[in-house]
Formats: sequence, structure tokens, C-alpha cells
Amino acid sequence: MPVPITALYSGILALFIVALALNVTIHRFKFHVTLGDGGNPLLGRMIRMHGNTVENVPLGLLLMGLYELDGGAAVVLHAAGITLIVARLIYVGALSRYEEKNPIRALSVVLTWLTITVLAILNL
Repeated sequence: MPVPITALYSGILALFIVALALNVTIHRFKFHVTLGDGGNPLLGRMIRMHGNTVENVPLGLLLMGLYELDGGAAVVLHAAGITLIVARLIYVGALSRYEEKNPIRALSVVLTWLTITVLAILNL
């Protein structure tokens, strides 16, 4: 059974993850760091932007795919996919500019976790 909605958001978010990985690589070359962050706080933030996205997005997409396979509502799937994209963009924007905690970054985390939680409940 095809899952075109999940496929759409998986493709978009996969490209986003590749872009974040490329960003880490560029910063590693720039700061001459081959492993870890070399004590550079900017590189550390770039690594976390990528890592946090890799830690959260696959679970959201898996839950979307399962929900779609079970005949879930298209509007819910689009809302989940768009929310994951927006939440990740907010997270990256906030973390790339601010080292310290800030409410914008917290909002992105809440949106991500809320999306995953709703999808988990819908899959039950």
C-alpha cells in the first residue's frame, strides 16, 4: 500500500538532514576539527542541530507512515508533516543564533514532541 504523504515529508526532511550534515562538515573544515567539536561552541551547536533532528525526525516519520498505512486522515498527516518541518526550522534557527536557552527553541522542541505524541496515540 502506497504512503505518498509520508513519502513527501520524508523526502523533504531527509534533504533537510543532509543539509544539516553538510553544515557540520563545512564547519569541521572551517575550524580544523575532525572529531567532536574541538571545544568550539559554534561547531557544538551545529552538531546538536543535526543530532537533535536525527534523534527526533525518524520516529515522527515512522509514526506517520504507520498511521497512513492504517488509513489515517490525510489532513492529520499533512498537519504532522508540516509541524515537523516548521519545528525543525525553528529549532535550527534558534540554535544557530543563540547559545543559551531561549523560548523559541523550547517551542520547537514542544512542537516536535507534541507531534510525535499525537501520532503515537493515533497509532494505538
